[in-house]
Amino acid sequence: MLTIYRELQHGEFSQAMKIRLEVFVEEQQVPLEEEHDSHDLTATHFGVFQGGSLVGTGRLMIQERIGTIGRVAILREFRGLGLGGELIQAMIKHAKDWGVEELLLGAQVQALGFYEKLGFRAEGPVFQDGGIDHRIMRYHVGGVKEMEK
Repeated sequence: MLTIYRELQHGEFSQAMKIRLEVFVEEQQVPLEEEHDSHDLTATHFGVFQGGSLVGTGRLMIQERIGTIGRVAILREFRGLGLGGELIQAMIKHAKDWGVEELLLGAQVQALGFYEKLGFRAEGPVFQDGGIDHRIMRYHVGGVKEMEK
């Protein structure tokens, strides 16, 4: 089945919200009022399409040369197929094309390994977001910078 990763068109955002509500609000019990925020109006939204159907989504916000990835969600029946990693890679490419030097995201603690495999590095303490433990993760778009000795 053909899988496509691309920026969402304006009329597709409601489908992305449906996925986010299913994954975050229904499955993970994130309060509804915390799921949708004003950043949705200015973010670039991305989607994973299989067979023409949207099965995953994420958003990218860019300010200056720093990007923030968030709201990455893949429908349950499509997890474990590598779609989330490819979606993140598409978002990284988009950010790089726009001159972003660094990406940040708030990762659920249970997903740290997923993001580490993609080149993100965790930093700082654990914090709560939507009632779920998270950590900030950073990715240097030009490649992971070598740690100073």
